[in-house]
Amino acid sequence: MLDTARTIRIGARTSPMSLAQVARVTEDLRERYPEATVELVPFTAAGDLEPGRQAELHDKGAFTGEIEEALLAGVCDMAVHCMKDVAGHPLNPPGTIFAAHPKRADIRDALIHPGGLTLDQLPPGTRVGTSAVRRIAQLTASHPHLDLAPVRGTANLRIEALERGEVDALVLAASGLERIGEVHRISEVLSVEQMCPPLGAAVLGLQCRADDIEMIALLTPLGHRLTLREINAERALLNVLRGHCNSPIAGYARAHEDDRLSLRAMVFSPDGATVITASRTSDRLTPPALGEAVAEELIQGGARELIDAIAH
Repeated sequence: MLDTARTIRIGARTSPMSLAQVARVTEDLRERYPEATVELVPFTAAGDLEPGRQAELHDKGAFTGEIEEALLAGVCDMAVHCMKDVAGHPLNPPGTIFAAHPKRADIRDALIHPGGLTLDQLPPGTRVGTSAVRRIAQLTASHPHLDLAPVRGTANLRIEALERGEVDALVLAASGLERIGEVHRISEVLSVEQMCPPLGAAVLGLQCRADDIEMIALLTPLGHRLTLREINAERALLNVLRGHCNSPIAGYARAHEDDRLSLRAMVFSPDGATVITASRTSDRLTPPALGEAVAEELIQGGARELIDAIAH
């Protein structure tokens, strides 16, 4: 019998963004299981270190590794991750499983400019803060007159850098700004044509131990069917591409109620001069099969050589 009154310990980073994500999941858990006790087990992930040290980090595991170790050791019962921060290989870190993916939020990026300018209105030499290779490649190609300045750390730290005048504008995830209550700062939400998002954008993954059958059963109802289809396609593509932290890879899937699923993905050279694009829509292929098919199309177009040529 399922114990809906158990204590559920959530391992989470202590950044404002992570805590906001955990608050959403905690609310969902308490609404579905009012007798349960939900506790936070805090961690300071390597990816949340001060910008000076964060620059030394070179993999997505900087945001998830320590929590996954604690999960496997039984220190916590589940973890909440942004799927864009989770490495694509392996699909499930050994001994763990993503039991649910709540409904996806806005996948788009947003521009913050104190003067309210849009991206196309920014004058030459504007210092736009971002360290994401995906954004740098696209902005270098589309707006070469801008000065792309490295700025790292949590969204809050990046906003502080903007307020100190270290940069003139920022590009951040729209969903992240919503989660930390900073939507009012947005001067423009960028379309996916202007700025293709990262695979896994705005999707939360509820991770637990693969052998914790009860926790899997508790978490599964928190998932969203269409989001699950989308993230499974995107993760399969990422798994085939075997990109690294310096690989400018972008893409997104769209799932529809009639079982159609579309996936568009792009691989860039660091300067954005070379772009390899592939897309497909299917109502027959499973999400993983669609992701693998689009990945193979990218590889046939030269994505493997492009990825392997980038130092990491």
